[in-house]
Amino acid sequence: MSNQSHSKSLEDVHESVQIKKGKFRKILSFFGPAYLISVGYMDPGNWATDLAGGSQFGYTLIWVLLMSNIMALLLQSLCTRLGIVRRKDLAQCNRETYPKGMNLVLYILAEIAIAACDLAEILGMAIGLNLLFGIDLMYGVLISFLDTFLLLYLQKLGMRKMELFIVGLVTMIGLCFLTEMFLAKPDFGEVAKGFIPSIPNSAALYISIGIIGATVMPHNLYLHSALVQTRQIKRDDFSIKKALKYNFWDSAIALNLAFLVNAAILILASSVFHKNGYHDVAELSDAYRLLGTTLGTDLAPKLFAVALILAGQSSTVTGTLAGQIVMEGYLHLRINPVLRRILTRLIAVVPAVVVILVFGEKEVGSLLIFSQVILSMQLAFAVIPLIHFVSDKEKMGNFAINTTTKFFAWTIAFIISFLNAKLVYEEFNKWMNNGDSYTLNIFLVGLEIGLLVLLLLTFFIPLFIKKNQESQKEIHEPFEKFTLEEIYKQHFKKIVVALDFSKTDKKVINYASQLATPESTLILVHVVESASVKYTGERTNDEESQSDLKRLEQYAEILRPLFHETKIELGYNNRVKTIAEICKKNQADLIIVGSHGHRGLMDFIFFFSLNKLRHHVDIPVFIAKQVL
Repeated sequence: MSNQSHSKSLEDVHESVQIKKGKFRKILSFFGPAYLISVGYMDPGNWATDLAGGSQFGYTLIWVLLMSNIMALLLQSLCTRLGIVRRKDLAQCNRETYPKGMNLVLYILAEIAIAACDLAEILGMAIGLNLLFGIDLMYGVLISFLDTFLLLYLQKLGMRKMELFIVGLVTMIGLCFLTEMFLAKPDFGEVAKGFIPSIPNSAALYISIGIIGATVMPHNLYLHSALVQTRQIKRDDFSIKKALKYNFWDSAIALNLAFLVNAAILILASSVFHKNGYHDVAELSDAYRLLGTTLGTDLAPKLFAVALILAGQSSTVTGTLAGQIVMEGYLHLRINPVLRRILTRLIAVVPAVVVILVFGEKEVGSLLIFSQVILSMQLAFAVIPLIHFVSDKEKMGNFAINTTTKFFAWTIAFIISFLNAKLVYEEFNKWMNNGDSYTLNIFLVGLEIGLLVLLLLTFFIPLFIKKNQESQKEIHEPFEKFTLEEIYKQHFKKIVVALDFSKTDKKVINYASQLATPESTLILVHVVESASVKYTGERTNDEESQSDLKRLEQYAEILRPLFHETKIELGYNNRVKTIAEICKKNQADLIIVGSHGHRGLMDFIFFFSLNKLRHHVDIPVFIAKQVL
């Protein structure tokens, strides 16, 4: 394999999971990424189609769920192949293949799709909170914003812990519906007949389209191709082949669990609603109320609501990760995870709040459908490039997919793309027929044409444009040869050393002495932040300022024999601003600051201060961390 990744997917957790020794432990080391993917296959959009299919047609459409699962398994296995072999995610491969302007459009579509998915999870979670605790939908939507902090905590614990958390949620969802099925007492003989393919009428066909269309989420394709890169594997063909095998098992188990959850929902709807004459149950709230009435127990609806909350919570974790991947992959831009999470959530929360405020809770169902239409619009733009990339023998080598796999992949891509395009077309026509605005109609027609043109370009560009993409789309600057003598000649002449008179000072001074030369000038700095300083600034002459000045002089006396010059300066009030000004005044070419190794909230606070300092100076910032 000749092409190596110059930019890693989820760089902070890239190859962070070690592969254990021993066959069984080794296999378990690969298990996890697919479970983060599986939660996207049991979101509120899936629930709605499962409920509609079960209540209208009983067990008849279970085979559609199975077929959808097989389709999803093939596509997700292609994602793992792309990530493991090329060590690049889908967004990165798009960036190096398609023109710049087209990539921007694909990026925007991907971000919209992620926001739409997050919107569905928000609404599902809000509905669950409303049903279980009677919390107003508006407040439920706002409460969902708090999971930002949960995600940050999980990211801090590491990828493996996050995977285990999601596995736990998926397991609880499965147990909820297993209990529901036990209470419903379905006829398993009739359930078995549902695996025989049949479409009773056109209405069943429409619901089948909805089931298939809601199965594969575009953000899952981006996400899976990145998550598999968290495993440390050797780069020889044998190790790659084993990794592909174990990841396929991971996908098969996780997606089959998702299939069982969806099948359980459909079976539940069949045995409870269809059997009792309720044939038009598609709303989640209706299902909740009818479960208690028909089964005669409060446990069933409560379990339904709990599972809905858990599904919404688990899905929203993966949505943010997908957002990070598409942003880094398409734009090569990394932002603070906090900001990334807040932006993703706000894009989803705002339309939910607006709809509830303007139109009321009755339109929440329509908003949920709208989110699925948005997802459908994006899907083809993720599936088609994926198949192109894993079919490329030049980039994939011996791991390019064979002709048979390619045939089934393109067939599935066509089916899914066609069904989703049909859904989008029908919904657009419905909006045009129900609306009186010519401007809206023109916009929708233009959007349809634009999407069609973009789809054709997505398909044909990889086929007809042959170029050395790796060399033309390098993320980093070209390599320039240098000599070690040139490096040795470079040293820091003036170094600002920020001290806070804690145990960290020793570490800071230690690094300063190593980075400086005898010809260097050290400027020892301490910022006074006493109560009087806030009002008097540098005019203060309080006891703390005098004590701090004396302490600085003590440090300087130790260092003066070692360097050309050692100076001291006291700063006042704003720590970041003051240190930046001292650096500018002394024309420093390096600043060394201490970090206490805080965890949790304190870590966020101190990191934020250091991060602000980086943006206030135009010289290198060296952070000397004191490990606790």
